[in-house]
Amino acid sequence: MATIGVFQSVTLDGVMQGPGRPDEDTRGGFTAGGWGQGYQDEVSMRFAAEGMSSRGALLFGHRTYDDVLGFWTSVAAPNPFTDVLTRTPKYVVSRSAATELAYPSSTLVAGEATQTVAALREQVDGALTIMGSGELVRSLHAAGLIDRYTLQIYPIVLGSGTRLFADGARVDLTLERSLTTTTGVIIAQYAVAR
Repeated sequence: MATIGVFQSVTLDGVMQGPGRPDEDTRGGFTAGGWGQGYQDEVSMRFAAEGMSSRGALLFGHRTYDDVLGFWTSVAAPNPFTDVLTRTPKYVVSRSAATELAYPSSTLVAGEATQTVAALREQVDGALTIMGSGELVRSLHAAGLIDRYTLQIYPIVLGSGTRLFADGARVDLTLERSLTTTTGVIIAQYAVAR
């Protein structure tokens, strides 16, 4: 059985929308995209490299899959992410069985997320890591299917934007590891207490 982990950048007030670039996610009129730029340092890059070297598969919502893979496969080489993203097995959740996947090592998981991901979790071994995909994370969180959260918490309060967690039941977490970058980003790994 697989474990499901989330790797997410969030502001101090929990916003996860559009950290990478201004045009990344403008849904709902969001204009603060790119808020995570300028915070990378040696600590965060070393942590990212550690994560990229671990085995496992990626789990995406369809929109994030198209955006992340589309962006990184268009960036001039060499960059540290394109090869890892294209060769790593990817499971892409979509409500439509007609969804086409444009990148190698990709498998469609069609249907309602909580049901299809629960079944996938039983069928595969190892770690499934969700990057971005806020709607998917909120859905799986509410269904109790997330085992671990790795949060990069940026020292920013945006005041608007889509937040990682919606209203819902209490979930207790256990801090497993934390470190702070030279730019004030706190990287915290939490296990969901069962």
